[in-house]
Amino acid sequence: MTMAHELGKYGEMLAADYLGAAGLQILERNWCRPEGEIDILAREGPVLVVVEVKTRSGRSHGSAFEAVTPAKVARLRGLAARWLRDQSEWFSAIRVDVVALERFAGEFSIQHHRGVS
Repeated sequence: MTMAHELGKYGEMLAADYLGAAGLQILERNWCRPEGEIDILAREGPVLVVVEVKTRSGRSHGSAFEAVTPAKVARLRGLAARWLRDQSEWFSAIRVDVVALERFAGEFSIQHHRGVS
């Protein structure tokens, strides 16, 4: 496993802990299909929250939020619709959030953007 992959997995764990502490119910992590992956699926009240987690150890590749393009958000919405087909639960809406973790001087900062488009 590469350092970047390990950093990403660690960031996803921190993000899931953060979201759980914020009151979201984590439904599934790392849901994969051939057409893509959803890092975290969660419930906030009646809303399905699709969470993209971006972890950075610096800004040489831009900020974590810059990596989530409109095309990525559209792909996540399509994957969420596919996930919903196999569920018996009902959701009133689908929201795409981004949790960005950036590490500077050893410490992680966490930012949560709700309802990105």
